[in-house]
Amino acid sequence: MEKRRFKVIDIDNSFVDKLVALFFSLFFLLASLVSALVVGEWGSVLKGLGTIISSPSPLVTDYFVLSSLPSSFLNAGLCGLSCTFLMFFLKAKCNFSTYAGFFLVVAHCFYGLNILNMWPPIVGLLVYSEVRREDFSDLLSVAFYSTAFGPFISEILFRYPLTSLGNGKFTISGIVIVILLTIALGFAIPAMLKGAKLLHREMSLYNGGLAFGLLGMFLYSFMYNILGVTPEKSITQSSILVSTKENFIFCNVFFFVVFFVAIIVGWYLNGHSFSGFEKLMKDPGFKSDFLEKYGDGVTMINLGVYGSMMVLYFDLCILLTDGVGWTGATCGIVLASVAFSASGQNAKNVWPVLSGYVLLYLLVLVITKIIGIPLPLTLSTQAYMNGAAFATGLCPFTGRYGKRYGVAAGFVSAVLCTATSVMHGGFMLYNGGLVAGLSAMILSPLIDHYRKGGDKGIEDMMD
Repeated sequence: MEKRRFKVIDIDNSFVDKLVALFFSLFFLLASLVSALVVGEWGSVLKGLGTIISSPSPLVTDYFVLSSLPSSFLNAGLCGLSCTFLMFFLKAKCNFSTYAGFFLVVAHCFYGLNILNMWPPIVGLLVYSEVRREDFSDLLSVAFYSTAFGPFISEILFRYPLTSLGNGKFTISGIVIVILLTIALGFAIPAMLKGAKLLHREMSLYNGGLAFGLLGMFLYSFMYNILGVTPEKSITQSSILVSTKENFIFCNVFFFVVFFVAIIVGWYLNGHSFSGFEKLMKDPGFKSDFLEKYGDGVTMINLGVYGSMMVLYFDLCILLTDGVGWTGATCGIVLASVAFSASGQNAKNVWPVLSGYVLLYLLVLVITKIIGIPLPLTLSTQAYMNGAAFATGLCPFTGRYGKRYGVAAGFVSAVLCTATSVMHGGFMLYNGGLVAGLSAMILSPLIDHYRKGGDKGIEDMMD
């Protein structure tokens, strides 16, 4: 056994989850303050937050454009603190799932979720727990995931022609519909999460994306197609390069500071050592709980290293190809990409998936050059970057089957990522998770059928 000069600091994993949530929430608030002072928008931060709250927010509504960078970070900080408060107040036994749920909440606070529309789905789960006589604290991670339906709430309140007056004005009928939808979501979500695992065989870490995508498709079809309502387009055009040099610099500094601090904290908790991190990097990422297997220190190191890798990947995409820059969505997807860094994701099993995205881009580039048509997408197209961030949830393909299957999973996800948002109108925030789930549904049975050994591993995967 390795001799250490300093002892590993043993902290309850549940408490670590809460501290991570508090740490990021406070950093968001600090970033809001600093950015407001830097860009000289201190007097309009609260007004900008009001604009975020009172606007519809389908994918991809860039809060940097709709409002401002300081207001967006303030929104993320408030939503993060709300989640942190629930963790502590409910004395919840948090785990890797709660950890992931927190990151998915704050991630979407930059492009679709806000301190108003996050609450109705959570209340719906509270109603469900009371009716079913279940402990709400045990459903806290599910409640966090349910905020993916936030844009449906904002749409009904502020833009949907049958329930709102438009221009940020809501009606009594809109409030009633939101209440009914809240209750319906509360009872539908827990059941659908269980069923989705059977569909993708747990080969996608973003289980909620598939479940919620199917439910979102049903809601969107009823609200618009069945009732004959013409849907509005997204209120911001993410296909236009709207990011500034200042946004690029600020977001990079913010993330590298946060992830560097995470590495240092992890090193400290791990007895002033990186011991165990190499073992984590070899983990296949299938049904993994890094906090339980490797400890909170090593898990924090993984968060910092893996998060830094994702920032560098997006930087390269932005610098080397034409598309968007550091928009609100780009900022958010960095946080979404690390959501499962405590339960499966690491730099080693994720890079093959990202390579699948690069492979498809290069293939499309060659085809368009040969036949002489314009290049329809690049590595920095917003939908493509969003898809890549969530495709990291397909990392079990790398760990379970090998690198080439990880590349294949990324390739399939890259093909699908620009097509699925029309299924739910952009009103379900986990579109990338939906893509990952569909990709797993397509690829997993093919691999199991044709690889050596045939289907004999399927039953094991379903245990």
